[in-house]
Amino acid sequence: MISPELLRRYPFFCCLDDTQQKAIAMITEEASYEAGTTLFQEGQPADTLYLLMEGSIDLYFTVGSEPRGVYTYPTPVNEPVKEFFVGEINPGEPFGISALIEPYQLTASARAHSPSRVLKIEAAGLRALCEVDCRMGYGLMRQVAKAALERLHYTRVQLVGARG
Repeated sequence: MISPELLRRYPFFCCLDDTQQKAIAMITEEASYEAGTTLFQEGQPADTLYLLMEGSIDLYFTVGSEPRGVYTYPTPVNEPVKEFFVGEINPGEPFGISALIEPYQLTASARAHSPSRVLKIEAAGLRALCEVDCRMGYGLMRQVAKAALERLHYTRVQLVGARG
């Protein structure tokens, strides 16, 4: 559990009232990671929604011989695993947003680029809160959609740069 005051510092939670912020604070904890630490891997269940407080987190898409989930594509056996950088998370930004998007499976891997502090929000509890409080769910889904569109734009810029 964290103080609701901590959530109020971040625009991601600006759509929530005091009661909603208190409810989310009850299912949130702080965590710190050293540079190089993998927070999660693509294909794993999305059981946590993260918000970066300090540091930098890199996102990677993995291609290789070990299929990890719904979003990986089959590759020839014995092909070495390759990681492709697909984005960077900066302070104040959410990640692990698949925690609120069915089928609740992570679509990228996340690794701390520098020492980082994060808020970890328990996904099943957050989804349950959103089911009970539709206004909260709507507000959070707007924020998640905004983050997803920003990442899609960044990925398109990368693709154009690689082809140009």
